[in-house]
Amino acid sequence: MYEVLLVVYLLVALALIGLVMIQQGKGADMGASFGAGASNTVFGAGGSGNFLTRATAIAGTLFFALSLVLGNMTAKQAKPDDQWQNLEKPVAEEVQQPSSEKSDVPTN
Repeated sequence: MYEVLLVVYLLVALALIGLVMIQQGKGADMGASFGAGASNTVFGAGGSGNFLTRATAIAGTLFFALSLVLGNMTAKQAKPDDQWQNLEKPVAEEVQQPSSEKSDVPTN
């Protein structure tokens, strides 16, 4: 379930980026109001403002909601304790004890 939501989250993020990049700035509306380029629009003479604005709002809402759901799911996942267990061992236990064979170094 987590992986499916993560893929949907990625697709919504890409859609949101695309929708924002497609939209025109406020200065571009001046030329369209006098008829310049209105016949070349895909969404009609009224422009694509309403459609793109609504689609961006829906994608933004989905992005926000999926962020909350994925964050909540991640916070509730159990973290394995054994991942950091080796840090709890004292250093003296990790050092290999010398063998019982005779060595050249005298011990006191």
